[in-house]
Amino acid sequence: MLKVFAFLAFALLLNGSEVRVQVLGSGGPELSKRASSGYIVWIDGKSKLLIDCGGGTFLRFTQSGARLEDLNAILLTHNHIDHTADLTAFMKAGFFTQRTEALHIYGASGSQIFPATDIFLKRLLGENGAYAYMSDMLTPQSSSFEILPHVLSRKSTTTLLGDYQVQSIGVHHGIVPALAYRINVGDKSIVFTGDTNNKDKSLENFAHNADILIADFAIPEAADEMAKNLHIQPSAIARLASESKTKHLVLSHIMKRSESKIDESIAIIEKLYQGEITVAQDLIILKP
Repeated sequence: MLKVFAFLAFALLLNGSEVRVQVLGSGGPELSKRASSGYIVWIDGKSKLLIDCGGGTFLRFTQSGARLEDLNAILLTHNHIDHTADLTAFMKAGFFTQRTEALHIYGASGSQIFPATDIFLKRLLGENGAYAYMSDMLTPQSSSFEILPHVLSRKSTTTLLGDYQVQSIGVHHGIVPALAYRINVGDKSIVFTGDTNNKDKSLENFAHNADILIADFAIPEAADEMAKNLHIQPSAIARLASESKTKHLVLSHIMKRSESKIDESIAIIEKLYQGEITVAQDLIILKP
């Protein structure tokens, strides 16, 4: 009876948590007024998760009022530059904070061209890495805090961080090992597609009944074949949002080619999806 009561109390605590997602970077790899890809998940007023950290997210993180000391983990969808460029800036900044707790960094497995997340971090911060002077961060003897890399397979995985769940699944992004993430806090859920064309249809079940689906909107409907091998078209975004019964669709990771076709793309999406649609801007805050 005591165990049942404890479980119910835990569930009520989670359901009472306040969760928000904030867009740090709504842009892509081009020179733009938008920062590149990056998001914060806020839980009870604390910046618990950083999802991607492309160029400009370091500044936006500061502007948001977030604290490195509050992060449980960084989740990387894949190792393209516009999703990871500011990672080492965050690591260096940590030296000047009060953080001492180890920081978990989750990411994809590797391929012939793209290193797995643990190797990626070693190439940046290891003893023979580009920033070897910070190599102690990959050890328990770190002068600030230790980095703990975690390599996630393409298979669906679930990780418990604090009082919430992080789920991941592999998605198709051309030859690039890539992941989508789902954050479950109590009865609220936020899904990040990352860069994908959803060719393998892995996201419909993964995003089922999501409160917020943040879809990378990098191409218009009439994109070329190379772009369509990497990114999801507006009509496919709409089908994903509709079939998964997503409540709120957010279009982010916007490139110039997709930004110039926003009205046309939204018209395509609205024919198939009846829920709320938001075009992301840097620092916008969304409530599930």
